[in-house]
Amino acid sequence: MTSPQDHFAPGVRSTWVTFPDFIFDERRRRLWERLEPLGPRLLLVTKPVDVFYLTGFRGSAGALLLGRRQARLWVDPRYTLQAREQSRAVRVIETREALSRTIGAFLRKTRPEALSYQDSHLSCAELAALRRETGRSGSTRWRPVGALLDELRMVKDGREVERIRRAGKVTAEVFAEVLPLVKPGASEADLAAELEYRMKRAGAEGPAFETIVASGARGAWPHARASSRRLRHGELVILDLGAILCGYAADMTRTIYLGTPTRRARQLYDSVAEAQQEAVQSLRAGLTGEGADAVARQALARRGVDQYFTHSTGHGVGLEVHERPRLGRGDPTPIPAGSVVTVEPGVYVEGYGGIRIEDTVLVGRNGAEILTPAPKQPWFTG
Repeated sequence: MTSPQDHFAPGVRSTWVTFPDFIFDERRRRLWERLEPLGPRLLLVTKPVDVFYLTGFRGSAGALLLGRRQARLWVDPRYTLQAREQSRAVRVIETREALSRTIGAFLRKTRPEALSYQDSHLSCAELAALRRETGRSGSTRWRPVGALLDELRMVKDGREVERIRRAGKVTAEVFAEVLPLVKPGASEADLAAELEYRMKRAGAEGPAFETIVASGARGAWPHARASSRRLRHGELVILDLGAILCGYAADMTRTIYLGTPTRRARQLYDSVAEAQQEAVQSLRAGLTGEGADAVARQALARRGVDQYFTHSTGHGVGLEVHERPRLGRGDPTPIPAGSVVTVEPGVYVEGYGGIRIEDTVLVGRNGAEILTPAPKQPWFTG
């Protein structure tokens, strides 16, 4: 049962907290401010995360047809009760037919002059089926909206930030709980399972992504999946985890060394820690994604290890664990105030291992706030 409250009651763990109705009104108002100059009077939203963002409905299937003063949400019978309970300011319509057929019939009847759709989500086959059901002879003009909703979701309101902050707190606390178990003989898979179990026990819906535990030479794989390999003394271990709470994700990585660190391990660790700190300190509204990325790369270059940095410095986090903005080369997009991003430089040395330090960070007008409050140094354990 969902809770109508906009907070956690003392002593109660909840994986679902609704937003007040006016939040969805405000989101739709902001959407139409950007959409109306383009001409269309209707927007078809099919990406589940965007349906949730605009209505509160968290099902994995459905189609939202949004107008300036009306909204219709079509769902199949699996989701009717859920949609009626969760959605706000929208008419829920149950259909037992394919969504393309149902929506096509509605459009044939209403004949809108123009219709926008999510070309970034709707496949060519789905669009063709929808247009076929609508009728090729119709006068409706179909207009893609590109990344409009992705751009809208970049700026988080206070309630969204609070949910990500809670997710970050759970992530950091669970990491601290499991850290004593990270020792020689433990398997990567067992540690990953323990982290995910404890996130749920702490009130999270679950992990925001498949938890990464990569030890030894496997740490040179930035997205290594936890394996049956057992940790050994004298090697690096990367732990990349994040809880999802009330629909919002956090993302954090820490790297530890099992035993007394070698000079090489310390030098590499210090290089990444310095790059991560400088990149976080550089974050402010208006800085471009490529600008933030350059700060981290320049710090690693001063240490002579930038050639081992093989991915972007960061990405947006929110309803999706990877969303806009992107902190990487060739991205001139200014980062707006209210964005939540990761900052995660790393070095990956084939045959040796890897080091990555990552935090989820709120970007403000004059600086940044770390939302994953786990200490970063020294993460060396005997």
